[in-house]
Amino acid sequence: MNNTELITMSPLVLAYLGDTVYESYIREYLITKNINKKVNDLHKSAIKYVKAKSQAIIIHNIEEELTEEEHRIYKRGRNQKSHTSAKNADIIDYKCATGFEALIGYLYLSKQTKRLDYIVNKGIEIIEKSF
Repeated sequence: MNNTELITMSPLVLAYLGDTVYESYIREYLITKNINKKVNDLHKSAIKYVKAKSQAIIIHNIEEELTEEEHRIYKRGRNQKSHTSAKNADIIDYKCATGFEALIGYLYLSKQTKRLDYIVNKGIEIIEKSF
């Protein structure tokens, strides 16, 4: 996939993928950290990292570190009109989380693995200090 295709892709499609990619990173992190935990306990731990409020906290903390292109992708995702509503989050956190997930999806599809790893690991660090 070339860069033009990625930049013009629907931010909601990027967020759809980014949600899965981010959650996979979190699951792997938690499994590695808590090797003998039960699945239900792992799931409860994962919620702390993947909920909209947490993703909003992450993006607000790293926003100044984003490149111009990353910031543009984040803002497109944040500002996109969604056809679903936030279940357990306020609308502002939900929109910021959508932008964060769009950024994750973009980095994943553009194969920017080091940058993706950095942002996810920075996010984990931020959440662990926040809760």
